[in-house]
Amino acid sequence: MKSLAHNWLTEGLIDFEYKKYVLLAYLKNVQSEFEATRLYPYLSDLVFHYQNLLSFKEGKHFLRQNFPKQITQADFEKLRLQYEILVDDDEIMQTLEEIVEFAIPNFRSLLKEGKSLYDYVESHLELSIVGIAPLYQEEGYLMLYEEILKNIQVYEYQVSIFENLENPYRAIHLQYLETIPKKIFETFENLKLALLRKYTKLPNPATYLIVAKVPYPLQETLLPVAKRVLVRHLSQKAA
Repeated sequence: MKSLAHNWLTEGLIDFEYKKYVLLAYLKNVQSEFEATRLYPYLSDLVFHYQNLLSFKEGKHFLRQNFPKQITQADFEKLRLQYEILVDDDEIMQTLEEIVEFAIPNFRSLLKEGKSLYDYVESHLELSIVGIAPLYQEEGYLMLYEEILKNIQVYEYQVSIFENLENPYRAIHLQYLETIPKKIFETFENLKLALLRKYTKLPNPATYLIVAKVPYPLQETLLPVAKRVLVRHLSQKAA
């Protein structure tokens, strides 16, 4: 099972053995993805489901802020109504509590493994600015250099600031531009100048380089971790 429904805990047959089967099939698939060094979207999905289980256990239930952005108001209302119906049934609630008690340590164990892989990948990414850093760095270019493959993935980045109930947070959007084979004697500074001549949309862009020293999958691992490294760096500079 490649994915777990947002409301897997309360939808369909509420039976301990059935839910255990569904959960273990999902976790087995995530385990195989981690073994293949593919982190995303599996790690973020694990975090989402784990937080929901903790919320349920603590009596907070399916808190709206835990849901991904793509969930609709209708979906959320459906989940809320499902819970209101279930909470009045003591037998069902007892079964749900048993499922949650079984699921939490299994999620926690796999999350630990995923975080370990994430930390390893992050420790093998080196971030630096190419050339002079402009004052405005909310948009620019990112060069992700796969050192083993000698390929440079070039992206335009743009940072957006979102407000929530506690603190504003930054998100980063990447638009793929091109892949450039790295030549032995070509510098990243020269590549930046070539980018500025080719892409004239940004007048004075910041250009960041992230060197990936491990040959892991680009879309599922290197790029998502690189995005988080860059947005954290930009957030620290803006603080």
